[in-house]
Amino acid sequence: MARRRKILVPGAERGLTNFKAEVMSREGYAVNPARPDDVKYEVAEELGVPLSPGNNGNLTTEEAGQVGGKIGGTMVREMIRLAQERLSKRD
Repeated sequence: MARRRKILVPGAERGLTNFKAEVMSREGYAVNPARPDDVKYEVAEELGVPLSPGNNGNLTTEEAGQVGGKIGGTMVREMIRLAQERLSKRD
């Protein structure tokens, strides 16, 4: 099945990619700024998921979710932390 991810805010893709690189770097992963999406391979290796460039049709939904969840969950936690920090400075 083809992915149909679509960024809702035009032009935000670069910012999201940079944010992912920054957050995952702070988590201790080696992130190549030119290819921040490649961090998923390092995360997969750490989790024992056999993810490789190209076709990964052999992965289970659970395995794919472990990798995406680790990255996405880390990004969401950081976004919440940043929002709370900004709200606390408004008072």
